[in-house]
Amino acid sequence: MKLFPESAYLQLEFDKVKALLVEHCQTEFAQSKAAQLRIHTRKAYIDIELKQSHEYRQLIQNSIYFPNDYILNLAKELKLLSIPGAVLAGENFMEIRKLAESISKIFRWFDAERRTAYESLSKVIAGTYYEKAIIEMIDAVLDNNGQVKDNATDELRNIRLNLYRKRNELRRAFEKIISRLNKQGYLAEIEESFMSGRRVVAIFAEHKRTVKGILHGESDSRKTSFIEPEETIGLNNEVYELENEEQKEVYRILRDLTAKLSVYASLLNVYHVVVGEYDFIRAKAKLATDIKGEYPLVTDKAKVHLVQAYHPLLYLYNQRSNKPTIPVAVTLDENSRILVISGPNAGGKTVTLKTVGLLQMMVQSGLLVPVHPSSEFGIFKQLMIHIGDTQSLEFELSTYSSHLLNMKYFMENANGRTLFFIDELGSGSDPNLGGAFAEVIMEELARKHAIGIVTTHYLNLKVMANKTPGIINGAMAFDEKNLLPLYKLIVGKPGSSYTFSIAERIGLDKSLINKARKLVDEDQFRLDKLLNRTEQDLRRMERQEKELQQIIKENERLKKELQQVLNKERHQQQVELLKHQNKISEERIAYLKDMKRKLKQIIVEWKKGDDKKKIIKQIDTLLFRRDEQKTVNKLQKKIESKYSEIGGDIKPGDKVKMKRNHQVGEVLELRGKRAVVKIGLLPMQVEINDLIVVKEKVNNE
Repeated sequence: MKLFPESAYLQLEFDKVKALLVEHCQTEFAQSKAAQLRIHTRKAYIDIELKQSHEYRQLIQNSIYFPNDYILNLAKELKLLSIPGAVLAGENFMEIRKLAESISKIFRWFDAERRTAYESLSKVIAGTYYEKAIIEMIDAVLDNNGQVKDNATDELRNIRLNLYRKRNELRRAFEKIISRLNKQGYLAEIEESFMSGRRVVAIFAEHKRTVKGILHGESDSRKTSFIEPEETIGLNNEVYELENEEQKEVYRILRDLTAKLSVYASLLNVYHVVVGEYDFIRAKAKLATDIKGEYPLVTDKAKVHLVQAYHPLLYLYNQRSNKPTIPVAVTLDENSRILVISGPNAGGKTVTLKTVGLLQMMVQSGLLVPVHPSSEFGIFKQLMIHIGDTQSLEFELSTYSSHLLNMKYFMENANGRTLFFIDELGSGSDPNLGGAFAEVIMEELARKHAIGIVTTHYLNLKVMANKTPGIINGAMAFDEKNLLPLYKLIVGKPGSSYTFSIAERIGLDKSLINKARKLVDEDQFRLDKLLNRTEQDLRRMERQEKELQQIIKENERLKKELQQVLNKERHQQQVELLKHQNKISEERIAYLKDMKRKLKQIIVEWKKGDDKKKIIKQIDTLLFRRDEQKTVNKLQKKIESKYSEIGGDIKPGDKVKMKRNHQVGEVLELRGKRAVVKIGLLPMQVEINDLIVVKEKVNNE
């Protein structure tokens, strides 16, 4: 995006947003990218960066771990790796290993499901691949501490084995020498030490000529001398030679490893960029969390549609001060290209202007912004701004001259993809002449289809906005009673400057105020008063509309609650109806369960017991005497409707009725005082005295 003037990003405080972003970056790559944050003009770039920020913020909000803990900066090491003949140290290789391991974790994290869910984040690694040979080559040579392993080569293993043996031999020889010298009283308190990489004994200076060997030095007090005993000179020489051979072999191994890894130098540089990119995206997501940034809609046309928009820096400041931040709602499109904001000073006109400009720059930089998600941002190719006193002593320009020079640039270079902001258009000159030029400037910018916001106190610009297509009025709300700005933008009507109201509220002499009123043109005073009254009426209507909306919401809530009660009542009625239709009660269910349990017990007793009569009696009692009083009337009526009692002797083949439970069955045989009666499918023995012969009635035959 082209900015005019070049200091536009400072005037809109975009540099402060970048500074906040840099604070969240951990790698040098991300910090550099944040400090040089680009403002894109291609929708494809903007969309991908916004979506990446949005997806990472979702990870943070849902506490989902993403494996980008690696924050080391390896720019120098990777550059050295690509230079032929260079040799990296063991710790350098361990840093490279951490880089490769971090990339491995990132590739494993993006399984098939996550590549779909976090499509934009996965695009960062879309152009590369994970090479496991990098870690394998390093692990084959170095241990976890970055030291070359003994088995890295056969030669190194032999050198270290010999070195181990010689050092043990040297240690045993020294122990003997120290024991002997100690007995002789020659040793100082420290006994032994190392000088120039060689093992020496510490003896009192007066005995230094007594002990044969090489004098390597003396203590600062000259009381202790350090001598390499004659017996260990050869061993020390051998150890020294082996250590040199070890260093040479380690250097050769590291050189070979560097040469092998140099093949992957470009790939490792890509890994470094990938890690930095994810750090940069994380920083954008954390900044969005701080300012409550959202992912708005972006369209490839000149448009601004802000819903509940906040100035991010003002929001953070008010949050620290526990103050509320008033949101802004602005819509600028092909039908309403220029918004003219009027109202009292310190009412929030410039803040509104800066909010729109800063949010536009942030969106085109891929940053989430504090707006409602339904907000819509177009894409602009140039942004022009004129705020405050631009007087130049260097070029001997007055405030108004500088103002006109900027307006000249605006009019010459504006087009349909230009977003402009002008604070106090026409100020710095005679109100009538300045107002006339301001009208011409606005007409020209509207003719070139530029989109922007203008703040002013000029009445003629307010009138012009009402009658010129593409230009609309707006006002910053003001509490005239308490003399306080409300920092709320009202679009559609011009605002009053509240000049005389403010003068009255601060206690200025009324005679001076009246004198000033007489000096003002009557029509102008009348218009300002009308604007004042109109604004107050609009605020009153807004309050009434809010109250009405609250009443409507309350009615909707009560309607839902009533519907829920009705639904619950209908459900209860249906349940009762079903219970009544099925004639099922808890007592009946309990009886059936108890019956089932007793029948199972009887079956067990029937199989085990010999007294079958007793068991049959139990069945009879269980089946026919339970709830006898409840069922007798029903059975009696049913039997009497089908059969009539005839009495007499009972013989096989007769139909009989049981006096006890009024059940009817057929006599199969007589067994003394008992008769075997078949009732349904179940034959049972019944006392003859409990039976009476019956005959089926004719009308039922």
